[in-house]
Amino acid sequence: MRAKLFIVLESVFLGLGMLVLTPSINPTPVAKANSLSLQSKNLLRGETKKAGPQPIAVWECITSWYGDNFDGLPTATGETYDMYAATAAHQTLPLGSIVRVVNTRNHRSQVVRINDRGPYVEGRELDVSYAVARSLGFDQRGTAKVRLELLEVPKRPSLERR
Repeated sequence: MRAKLFIVLESVFLGLGMLVLTPSINPTPVAKANSLSLQSKNLLRGETKKAGPQPIAVWECITSWYGDNFDGLPTATGETYDMYAATAAHQTLPLGSIVRVVNTRNHRSQVVRINDRGPYVEGRELDVSYAVARSLGFDQRGTAKVRLELLEVPKRPSLERR
């Protein structure tokens, strides 16, 4: 009985691991994720230079932004949404992932942390905060075609043995 339970639990955790490491919309792998020693705090300060960590995966999508109506409300991570923070919402990327968002029209980029779920509008894959939309130059238009570069996926919590 214990062996069956172990096999079932092992299968569940392996399946969850695959979900965590699989970005949506068939992104193209760019580099192996052997040594990603990112300083998340430095990335979230809005560094826009080209040098830096190599992306795990890259793909293009349509993004929009959300602001005033959601400012101060809880996000999917439980933290309070701040429309002036470098954060974004994605439906499938693991919460806590670090993503570089590059506006394909003007090539401005911003590094953001995924802390919420959404958008819930067909055809859109990412919702960024107002501050990110402003820095990328699409706050007036509302949407933009962007290139997403997945830089870091949060580590899975270790399983404690009893």
